[in-house]
Amino acid sequence: MKYIDQIDMKDKRVFIRVDFNVPMDKEGKVTSDKRVRASIPTINYALEKGAKLIIASHLGRPKGKRVEEMSLKPVVKVLSGLLQKEVTFLDDCVGETVEQAVGKMKEGDIVLLENLRFHPGEDKNDAGFAKQLAALCDIYIDDAFAVSHRAAASNSAITEFVKTCAAGFLLKNEVEYFKKAMVNPAHPLVAIIGGAKVSDKIGLLGNLIEKVDKILIGGGMAFTFLRATGYETGKSLCEEEMLDTACKIVDKAKQKNVQFLLPVDAVIAQSATAETEANVCGVKEIPKDWIGLDIGPATISLFSDALKGVKTIIWNGPMGMFELAPFSKGTFALAQSVADSGALSIIGGGDTDTAIKKAGLSAKMSYISTGGGAFLEWLEGKILPGIAALEK
Repeated sequence: MKYIDQIDMKDKRVFIRVDFNVPMDKEGKVTSDKRVRASIPTINYALEKGAKLIIASHLGRPKGKRVEEMSLKPVVKVLSGLLQKEVTFLDDCVGETVEQAVGKMKEGDIVLLENLRFHPGEDKNDAGFAKQLAALCDIYIDDAFAVSHRAAASNSAITEFVKTCAAGFLLKNEVEYFKKAMVNPAHPLVAIIGGAKVSDKIGLLGNLIEKVDKILIGGGMAFTFLRATGYETGKSLCEEEMLDTACKIVDKAKQKNVQFLLPVDAVIAQSATAETEANVCGVKEIPKDWIGLDIGPATISLFSDALKGVKTIIWNGPMGMFELAPFSKGTFALAQSVADSGALSIIGGGDTDTAIKKAGLSAKMSYISTGGGAFLEWLEGKILPGIAALEK
């Protein structure tokens, strides 16, 4: 795979596929510029090297039709403000008008194309649509890791029609940290896996057991494992249909000599609300009408001890319903332990990112991935079409 800093972009038309799938309010105002900020190093580098920049992204799921609420036009103001430079918005992403506007660009000019997904060819990875996009540029740069797990015209088929293709700095970081976590990791390597359902993480757990030294399980999915090992778990979340699978995962971990740690106590309540009475009990003593909603203090100690002396930590999924104060301590305490561990820490998944930010510890993590679903599928060992296209 080539990277942006290996390419001569002087006076070239450079098409950068970014992820500007930003949240907006009812008035069409961008409420978080995080994803736009993430692309700035790549954009600024291309500008410094004398490129003519064509920026492209999707927003939402318009399903191949023009939906005004999903226009990228409001992003122009945000991008222009961050770059301190004028950005021209084009009302489409292909067609004669777009081609004419791009043809008139001078060195240092920037255009932002309209939502790629307004065209059905984008989601279909259509070669004809990809060829139209490719006709706009001399160089293609992919910096949208978050959509790498989906084959689309703007991150897969387009590479067939542009001679020079490379990854931007955001994608470069994702690739390099993934290699540090899963290809050539420093051991001991620990995976912290949380979230609600075992069914969402089967592929992930199966692949991780082949690579890691320890797995720490929290969140709602822990209760399916606890039930599978013979404990009653009250009204806690439990996927009955996954009990056999959970047993097989535990058995596989034993066969591979992977330490597989489950909670030993839990924060429980009769309802999942911020005002509810919360208690702590051992996982063997959860009352029939109570729900486990966080890991308890003994589990925090157990998990924190398991992180001592480790070299690499991968974390996907919170330890409990951290959005509610009574059930946030487990996730926040574990985040502090990860921050204090001295290990290379790689965080993936929107909920985990949000929790770490809420704990005020984002700056103390080595790397926080920008791609929720893409990060998860990569950890599962799947081939990501957006990455494969650049490697090819």
